[in-house]
Amino acid sequence: MVTRPVRAPSKLYESIAARLAAQLEDGTYRPGDRLPSVRELSRRLGAGVSTVREAYASLMDRRLVESRPQTGYFVRRSQRTPIPPAMSKPLVRPIAVSTSQIAMAVVRASAQPGIVAFGSAVPSDDFDGPRRVHEILARKAREWGARGGAYEAPPGYLPLREQLARRGVDAGCAFSPDDVVVTSGCQEALVLCLRAVASAGDTVAVESPTYYGTLHAIRALGLRAIEIPTHPETGISLEALEMALDEWPVKACVLTANGNNPLGTVMPDDRKQALLALLEAHDVPLVEDDIYGDLIYGAARPKAVKAWDRQGRVLLCSSVSKSLAPGLRVGWAVPGRYLEQVTHLKLVTSMATATLPQIAVAAFLDSGYERHLRTARLAYQQRRDQFLDLVATHFPAETRVTRPSGGFVAWLELPRKQDSVELYAEALKLGVSVAPGPLFSARERYRNFIRINYGHAWDARTTEALAALGRLVREGHGA
Repeated sequence: MVTRPVRAPSKLYESIAARLAAQLEDGTYRPGDRLPSVRELSRRLGAGVSTVREAYASLMDRRLVESRPQTGYFVRRSQRTPIPPAMSKPLVRPIAVSTSQIAMAVVRASAQPGIVAFGSAVPSDDFDGPRRVHEILARKAREWGARGGAYEAPPGYLPLREQLARRGVDAGCAFSPDDVVVTSGCQEALVLCLRAVASAGDTVAVESPTYYGTLHAIRALGLRAIEIPTHPETGISLEALEMALDEWPVKACVLTANGNNPLGTVMPDDRKQALLALLEAHDVPLVEDDIYGDLIYGAARPKAVKAWDRQGRVLLCSSVSKSLAPGLRVGWAVPGRYLEQVTHLKLVTSMATATLPQIAVAAFLDSGYERHLRTARLAYQQRRDQFLDLVATHFPAETRVTRPSGGFVAWLELPRKQDSVELYAEALKLGVSVAPGPLFSARERYRNFIRINYGHAWDARTTEALAALGRLVREGHGA
């Protein structure tokens, strides 16, 4: 029988427990961290040993701390593993895409000083890679002088295209430098590829939920979207997609097989192959957004759907905006049979991508990029695990959240009564930005969902910001 220490009459143990609980909440101590020993804390605070033991017992009663025999006290890891959301159930019917001013507000808010930017899908800047590539950029600017300001006409800087062709092997793809068109980021690549395969009034199939930038591009081009149910672990429903292809004149499919934004899903290889076979049977091209492909956790980079393409119907798009630095604006497309159209569209749309960033990125891809990726993948995976622990600790028990296989964004399903647009407004008052769920649907569905960027380091500030967001949800703000 374990005998609990006698409570200190002065209730000093309660103030000690409150101080420790505050340190757990602000991230001073994280799940799994060892706490100061009883004697160390007794000496530090000038309190009796029995008082400190009672403080720890109080925290154990609240399931914040656990005791390990012969080892000490540790911050308890959450015993509740958040459940992922279920398969989405959009109305599978073509629709003109609705757009919201909130998307621009989220982007602008995330750039404001002092904002904890959970709402914007930008990579962390605390790695060495972005600093190194900007050093290369400065050096190349000195070396190239005025030549660095000249046009690098489509298809783009040859050494960069050579590096991209070499790296394509990691994604299972075999293409030459002549198959690549350099663009100003992945968004331009997506727009150019959509213009190559569809015209105003046409219908394209998309995952649901899907990246709001894709939806805005579809709307800007006068296209209609048909949302396809998507599972947070296996990706787009092939059965629902087949039914849509049979019923509607779908001109193209747009999806992210590796690291869907906002779900973080990586489609299994057998489903990628089945997807391509389905599209081939219906003679439908695929615009594949592979921007998160280099950030998938694990030893091996997953294959792109493009890896199995033998007919040139997959238009592969990517960039270094998520893996390195978004401001470089260096992206690319490998558009298969649509190469000539995409090259021409690039020329008449923006003439050329800035030359110096192409030169710097080519040099970094040649030496330094792989080391940077190893660091970033490991950090993002660790931060994902910390994030899931924090969600389990601070959000209501009915909250569901994806467990991403790569990248740095996750999809949270909040209690049904929650309105994520109103929650966004309330959180912003506290200096916290989130991305409301309706942004990720052509029909502005997912009112009780939010997307969170968990990629930044979980220091005291970001930990408290997420805890504050959880409090808003628990208290029903936005309900």
